[in-house]
Amino acid sequence: MGKPTGFLEYNRETSEEISTLERIKNFNEFHISLSNEKQQLQGARCMECGVPFCQSGILMKGAVTGCPLHNLIPEWNDLIFSGNFDKAYERLLKTNNFPEFTSRVCPAPCEVGCTCGLNGESISIKENERCIIENAYLSGLANSKPPTIRTGKKIAIIGSGPSGLAAADQLNRRGHSVTVFEREDRIGGLLTYGIPNMKLDKSVIDRKVKVMEEEGVIFITNTNIDTKAKASKILKEYDSVVLACGASNPRDIKVPGREAKGIYFAVDFLKSTTKSLLNSNLQDGNYISAKGKKVVVIGGGDTGNDCVGTSIRHGALSILQLEMMPKLPDERTEDNPWPEWPRILKTDYGQEEAIAVFGEDPRVYQTTIKEFIKNEKGELCRLKVVKLEAKKDEKSGRLSMVEIPSSEYEVEADMVLIAAGFLGCEEKVTKAFGVELNERTNVLTAKDSYKTTLKNVFAAGDMHRGQSLVVWAIREGREVAREVDFNLMGYTNL
Repeated sequence: MGKPTGFLEYNRETSEEISTLERIKNFNEFHISLSNEKQQLQGARCMECGVPFCQSGILMKGAVTGCPLHNLIPEWNDLIFSGNFDKAYERLLKTNNFPEFTSRVCPAPCEVGCTCGLNGESISIKENERCIIENAYLSGLANSKPPTIRTGKKIAIIGSGPSGLAAADQLNRRGHSVTVFEREDRIGGLLTYGIPNMKLDKSVIDRKVKVMEEEGVIFITNTNIDTKAKASKILKEYDSVVLACGASNPRDIKVPGREAKGIYFAVDFLKSTTKSLLNSNLQDGNYISAKGKKVVVIGGGDTGNDCVGTSIRHGALSILQLEMMPKLPDERTEDNPWPEWPRILKTDYGQEEAIAVFGEDPRVYQTTIKEFIKNEKGELCRLKVVKLEAKKDEKSGRLSMVEIPSSEYEVEADMVLIAAGFLGCEEKVTKAFGVELNERTNVLTAKDSYKTTLKNVFAAGDMHRGQSLVVWAIREGREVAREVDFNLMGYTNL
């Protein structure tokens, strides 16, 4: 422990943010990192506690606390404090293939488990991680390091999201020949087209993909393995196949008027914006625009927030965000102690921007859609919504949100973005390979395994576990790589 009194001497300090009204003028990342000297003091705040919950990655009441990758956080916090950024990078890379991604988009369950957070502010672990990886690129330490020996085994990975990339990175390091197939025109999956540019600049993804290419990973874009003939060809040419196509089947809102023009899934809205931004800086107009629209976002999660932030940058006339659940408290309640995930109100960047632009929080709680109302042209013009209340089922004891009688009212809207989550993986790829699905429409595997019902075919990431965090996808990619390697070689050192 380099600085035993660091947590007493230094306050938590995080990166500066470009002001809300300034940053909405573009789609650039808006965090300005601390200097290395200031970040070293943040490393000094780490207590290196005897039981580091920050790296535990355990589930408590259905939510994770601590890092699912089991990052060696106290070790590299201390190395940051001592200014040994190269050694910190070596320790970080032992557990995380892509700290340049997680340090930008992870909700930081590590900081939730930080002991400093029990009575004060947690260590700025996420920004310490970003400092390490960015210094590694600057110093050349993160440059390509191709394996010196090849095993002669060929592996196909279907999907280039975080789980597919993690599996590819691990298996390539092992010496296997890895080819990644991606149906879109760019590598990255969810990272590229599911997360807006202001949260994760796509040059960060391109930078890592270039390193992986130099190390020997082959990337093939615009290739969808969605027929039995294509799948059969893959199975013949490769020794193992990893399915990592994500959980991209969006949950719909099936109420009267759903066919009205102006209703879109959030994933399609966000993807169209990012693709047009990368292709032409939005000059081609090939995106779903919220400019001048009265936008209603259905869903209060991260994706809903991204829709709010993106709509503001388009120039939306107004934004309303509907959430079914009650508003969370501002502080932890007695039944939600540390180190559980804090069930408290979070105002994210999109809502902050909406408050700055429109003067009020866009969120309306305990409310859902009753009907989409369209005009004579079939265009969406209004919504009928209804208020909800929590009621406990007498038999099961479970709480559910039910409609409050006579609480319906109408709101004006000419664009709706559905951000209600995902139901599981799309069927085309699973049918092409002939793998079975479970009751949640995720790929079926044995318990604690990534093997599907088809020989030499594995599944990982959201396709395997359902919609989840990027950090969980990376963990699944690492674990499936280990199982694939063992299956091929009879042993593994991954």
